[in-house]
Amino acid sequence: MEDLRNDRDSWSNANCSIARAMDIVGSRSTILIMRDALLGTRRFDDFVRRVGIGEPAMAARLKELVGAGLLERIPYREPGQRTRHEYQLTAKGRELVPVITALRNWGDTWATDDTGPPILATHHDCGQPVRAVLRCEAGHDVADGDVDIIAGPGLIRQG
Repeated sequence: MEDLRNDRDSWSNANCSIARAMDIVGSRSTILIMRDALLGTRRFDDFVRRVGIGEPAMAARLKELVGAGLLERIPYREPGQRTRHEYQLTAKGRELVPVITALRNWGDTWATDDTGPPILATHHDCGQPVRAVLRCEAGHDVADGDVDIIAGPGLIRQG
C-alpha cells in the first residue's frame, strides 16, 4: 500500500477527521471543560469557577458539547430549589481520555515550570504514571516513525 505522505497533493483535506475533531474540541475552553468533566466536575457553577470563563461563554460551550454528544444534561433538584442540570460525560466524551492524557503528558514534558507537573495521573493498581501511547489494533506499541498513512474509505482524490 502506498504511503500518502509521498504524494500529498493527490488527495484533498476536505474530508479531514482532524479538522472535524478540531471543529468540536478545538478551543482552549472546550478542552479545559472536558479536562474538568473527566476529573469529575458536573455542575455549571463549578465549571465556571474551575475553567475561568464567564457564565455566557460557559453556557454556550456546554450547549455545544451537549449538541456534539460529548456531555449530557441530567436534571437534579436540591431541596427547596428549582430544577437545575448537571453535565455528565457520554461514552463519546470519555473517549477523549487518551487525547487529554496525551496533551497532559506533552505539557508535563515541554510546558511545565520548574516545580513540575501540577497533577499526576497514576495507574490505580500499581501506582505508576499513566502515559498515552500509540498501539495498533493487534496490540503492538508503535513508534511514530513506524506509521504509514494510507488511503481510507473517505479519502477524496484530487483531479
